[in-house]
Amino acid sequence: MIFESFIGNLATLLIGIAVLGYVFRAVGQRVTQNAPFFRDMPYGVAFGYVLGLVILIWLVWGFMQSRSEDPMIANKFFFLGIAIQGFIGFAIAAWLFRLLGRAVGTAGSKKLFRSMPLTASFGILVIIIYIFLAVFAGAIAPYGQEEILQGVAANIAAGGDPALGGHPDFPLGTDQIGRDIMSRLIYGAQNTVGIAFVTTVLAFLLGGTFGFLAATLGGWLDQVLSRAVDVLMAIPSLIFALLLMTIASVWSATLGIPLTIFMIVIIAVIDSTRVYRLARAVGQNIVVMDYIEAAKLRGEGLGYLMFREILPNATAPLLAEFGLRFCFVFLTIASLSFLGVGIQPPLADWGTMVRDLAGFINYAGFAPTASITPLLAAGAIALLTVAVNFVVDWMLHKSSGLKE
Repeated sequence: MIFESFIGNLATLLIGIAVLGYVFRAVGQRVTQNAPFFRDMPYGVAFGYVLGLVILIWLVWGFMQSRSEDPMIANKFFFLGIAIQGFIGFAIAAWLFRLLGRAVGTAGSKKLFRSMPLTASFGILVIIIYIFLAVFAGAIAPYGQEEILQGVAANIAAGGDPALGGHPDFPLGTDQIGRDIMSRLIYGAQNTVGIAFVTTVLAFLLGGTFGFLAATLGGWLDQVLSRAVDVLMAIPSLIFALLLMTIASVWSATLGIPLTIFMIVIIAVIDSTRVYRLARAVGQNIVVMDYIEAAKLRGEGLGYLMFREILPNATAPLLAEFGLRFCFVFLTIASLSFLGVGIQPPLADWGTMVRDLAGFINYAGFAPTASITPLLAAGAIALLTVAVNFVVDWMLHKSSGLKE
């Protein structure tokens, strides 16, 4: 009955929006005396305008509900209210950051910020914050990432309200063995983001070098490398990484090498196949250019051709791919850690924290502030992924030469 009622209400809402979309376009045409904007407007666009307005009205209503004095109503819309406040806060911060970039810096950086969309400034701001947390985690975090607090209870809920199982000295609470969650979140930036960056750099060194090598030399080497890459790319990357990490967990104990080292190498090799494909495709378009032939006639060596001629002309697509590949590596590491074969304790890792703190979700019904703990690590993963993608989209737009 509940499902049927939901489907009925949804159908009624969509029909109402469809009618309002038609009315909106017709009224606009009549009021503006058939102005081009409304005259040439497709019905789908009019439907989209009305749908957007309905969603905006619902968001405002939901935000007001989250501020209700009735705890039962406020709890239902708690996370929606937090999301709206976060969106507005980050939008204002990104706008101020872009204004600052236009006023302070070199002539080149000011020009860059003047042409930068708000989404890109948001992405750059978030990335800078993450880098700052990763570099200065030891100075910012109030406790160590593996420090078990003496005399402090485990599983203290977030929010700092003693009535709901919180503690004012630990605003984000403690985990299942009494470690400060705020400190582990900060150190998680250092471990998760730092290891993901190192892994991505290694993947690009492997994939880019072999890709340029295949494009420059061609022949049997190109065929061997390309077929090997085809085989590796045919296997789902996460399942393949999980299989190899399971095997590496045995070797790690036998050889005495940290499992994190195996993880870096495994993910770098798997992701280097994607980099190889791009580097080879871009390199093949460059090696046929006249300046490459001129360099060969001058007697330049293979290293010069690859890194002094091909690489500078392939920087734009490779930089964009670096941002995308970093996101995939970052998410893969978090996924492996969530499954228990990624970054190993006692190192703080966001994927492991999501798994270990999932029990706090049970508080969502009556104390949303206490249930937000596992969502902080998940939100940190999602926020960085979105920020990097915003910057990559902007870089691709700039490198394509397209105009707004």
